[in-house]
Amino acid sequence: MRRSYNIDEILAMAERIERNGVDYYDRAAELTEDEGKKAKLRKLADMERSHEQIFAEMRASQPEERASFDPDGEVGRYLGAIVDGKVFDYRSAPAADLAGKSLVDVYRKAIDLEKDSIIFYLGIRELVPEKLGNAQMDDIIREEMGHIVLLSDDLAAELEG
Repeated sequence: MRRSYNIDEILAMAERIERNGVDYYDRAAELTEDEGKKAKLRKLADMERSHEQIFAEMRASQPEERASFDPDGEVGRYLGAIVDGKVFDYRSAPAADLAGKSLVDVYRKAIDLEKDSIIFYLGIRELVPEKLGNAQMDDIIREEMGHIVLLSDDLAAELEG
C-alpha cells in the first residue's frame, strides 16, 4: 500500500530523530566519568536540541493546508521504508541501549545514528519548501557531517588510548 506524507509528518519525523539524538548524547554523558568527554557529549546534545528546535519552528510556520506531495510515489516509498524500520527506525530509543557499553561502542553507534540522520535529511531536503527553511536543511546536514568528524576523532583517540 502506497502512502504519501505531508510536510508536517516529515518534519515531525525529523524532530523525533533529533530528540533521539539529544537523549542519546545526554545519556552517554551521564554514563561517562571523564569530564572532558562528558562536556563534548553534552555539546553534541545541545546541537541536536538546536536542530530539533529548527524543525519545530519549520513545522509551526507552515501553512494550514498541508497538502501531500510526491506524485511518483518515490518519496512515499522511501519514507515508508524508514517508518517501517527498513532503513533505520527513527522511533527507536537508542539511548536505552547504552548501559554497559564502552565509550568506543557509544561513539560507533553515534556515528551510525548521525549517518542515518544525514540519509534521511538528504532524502527530504528537496521536499521542504524554501519558505519553510530549505536552506536550513543544508546547514543541519553540514552540522551532522561535522558531528561525524568529531565523533570519528574521539573514536580514534579512544582506540589509541
